[in-house]
Amino acid sequence: MSDRQILRLVFSSILLGMLAVTGWASLQQPVWSWGGLTGPDAAWTWATLADAYAGFLTFYAWVFLREHRVLARIGWLAAILLLGNIAMSTYMLIALNRLSDDDPLSDLFSRSRP
Repeated sequence: MSDRQILRLVFSSILLGMLAVTGWASLQQPVWSWGGLTGPDAAWTWATLADAYAGFLTFYAWVFLREHRVLARIGWLAAILLLGNIAMSTYMLIALNRLSDDDPLSDLFSRSRP
């Protein structure tokens, strides 16, 4: 299995897993009825949210450098902040699919072509 295939498998698995757990959680309890910011677990809830959003912004810094168009930059920022790993794995799958078979995998991590 090539490195490219492994990355596709990893990010497809993340995307499908996040869609599944998000769908399941939404059926168990609507997000608007969640009380985790005020209960006894509030400190860990805030710490987890801060950690997640720090990771989202770290990933977005790379997206910002790759994308040339302002609208794409804004759209991906909104998607990442609202959807987290669902958007991030989607971005990676799109970026992987834009590479031709002749492109080295290192091109994935460099600035995209305008």
